[in-house]
Amino acid sequence: MEKIKSEKGFAITGGLIVLGVIAVVVIAFISTYNSLVAANENVTGKWGQVENQLQRRNDLIPNLVATVKEFEKHESDVFNGVAKARSNMMSAKTVSDVTAADGELTQALGRLMAVAEAYPELKSNANFQHLQDELAGTENRIAVARRDYNEAVQSFNTKIHTIPSSFFAGMLGYSDRDYFKADEAAHQVPKVQF
Repeated sequence: MEKIKSEKGFAITGGLIVLGVIAVVVIAFISTYNSLVAANENVTGKWGQVENQLQRRNDLIPNLVATVKEFEKHESDVFNGVAKARSNMMSAKTVSDVTAADGELTQALGRLMAVAEAYPELKSNANFQHLQDELAGTENRIAVARRDYNEAVQSFNTKIHTIPSSFFAGMLGYSDRDYFKADEAAHQVPKVQF
């Protein structure tokens, strides 16, 4: 009789242990899943902020170009370059496309500012100064948004490659997210001529 009781006790204890292990695995899975979803959404949200600031810059550009155009009608190549770069920025979808379009737009804006430097009366125009200040502030916001995005990507990519998240990340379809990288032209030392 005692043998039957001990076998029942062992079976119950074994069953409880198995249930406990299953419960731990389920809790670990749920916790890891929630953590991965939160990290992925953080990256997506940070990318949204990068796009938000890029859109802000894109919205300022037509006003800046219009103000400069009032002062000089002969710089159509510069204006067309800014318009093309702006259009490319607005149609870019992937991180690498946005990165390339951002570099093109930055160069076009640099050429536009060089045109503005040639006209002292434009530089003293209050509307132009205001737009230039807005654009400078936006460039700072873009830099901060890029940094925040890259930090979120680093955190997410680290999470999906570390244990225990790495066990579940592949099953859940998570893979590395792309960093916002500088345009290749940014790696070149600028030539300054006087």
